[in-house]
Amino acid sequence: MNKAIIFDMDGVLIDSERLWKQAEKEVFTSLGVKVTDEYSKQTKSMTTSDVTQFWYDKNPWENRDLNTAEEMVISRVIELIKTENCQIKGVKPFIEKLKTQKLKIGLATNSPNAIIPVVLKKLDIFHLFDSISSAEFEIKGKPDPAIYFKAADKLGVKPEDCIVIEDSFTGMLAAKNARMTVVAFTNGNKECDFEIADYIIENFDDKEIEFI
Repeated sequence: MNKAIIFDMDGVLIDSERLWKQAEKEVFTSLGVKVTDEYSKQTKSMTTSDVTQFWYDKNPWENRDLNTAEEMVISRVIELIKTENCQIKGVKPFIEKLKTQKLKIGLATNSPNAIIPVVLKKLDIFHLFDSISSAEFEIKGKPDPAIYFKAADKLGVKPEDCIVIEDSFTGMLAAKNARMTVVAFTNGNKECDFEIADYIIENFDDKEIEFI
């Protein structure tokens, strides 16, 4: 019996990949790094600290420490989230209907903790979540399952009683390793491998909520 639904954030609640890529390119280019599309593909599912370390290893800079560089990226992403139209269509009514089923609702993201309230307030869904968890406070981010074990613990639900909604392979792998049921949210993505998911949905509408 499923008792909780845990949402990823980037790519599920907001269409943020382009915002992260913009901030990444702006900040690290300003530090003298040659940011290429080839390497950017490798940073797609990393935590912000791992991304910062990745670019530093490729092209070390001297005028900022790693923490400062990471904070520059986070601040720029927050600015972009506040000003850009990046909401995923239908996600608020989708979560509201889940709440009527007496399900607990959690959030588990690789994004830094500072970004979470910005997103939830923009979408006016902060009040719908029973817990929020950021991989910033875990030793490892996704695909390590730690963030999902933490989310289940906060919700007071066994991992096997949780459904996770993810859009990336690393996120789905993390949830699978936590023994959770995985729903892949494709949102038109043709590149990601969704084969490890238990279910696949293309959007958040009434038809998709029925099986959950």
